[in-house]
Amino acid sequence: MVAGVKYREIVREIALDHYGYVTTRKAAEAGVPAVELPKLAARGGLENIAYGLYRVPDILPTAYDQFAEALLRAGDGAYLHGESVLALFGLADVNPRKIKVAVSRRARPKLPPFVHLTQVKHHARTTVYEGLESQPVADAILECRGRIETERLLDAAKQARGDGLLTTSEWQRVRKGLRS
Repeated sequence: MVAGVKYREIVREIALDHYGYVTTRKAAEAGVPAVELPKLAARGGLENIAYGLYRVPDILPTAYDQFAEALLRAGDGAYLHGESVLALFGLADVNPRKIKVAVSRRARPKLPPFVHLTQVKHHARTTVYEGLESQPVADAILECRGRIETERLLDAAKQARGDGLLTTSEWQRVRKGLRS
């Protein structure tokens, strides 16, 4: 432990950057031994959410917490996918019951009912929105063809373009893709 810095403070700093969550791995990378997290949880300083995943209870919740939790539960390489990317920005008036998370590797984590894990054959292009690994908005809109009405997807694309979430070339690609 660094002189004068407590493990609890280090864990809190990590959690502030991750919507209140901290993994055993991130804590260890910051110099907090893995055995300290269960001790902090036993004293009420952390909530044990899942194996290797904890939450600092006094960090105020945000609209993105459940997305962050879903990604952390799925593990490395996971990213928001399809309708969940649209929900992240309030596009296409979607409110999925489950957060869709894609992984390119085989994964069998124990997941709560609000997480839907999709295994993709290849690692797709991803980006980061609000600190969350995600499928790009343009790809997510096109991914939703056949599940969401085309008119709603076109409206979502217009809104995304207006919000600066689509470049000109992405906007053109999405419009063309939705018309075909």
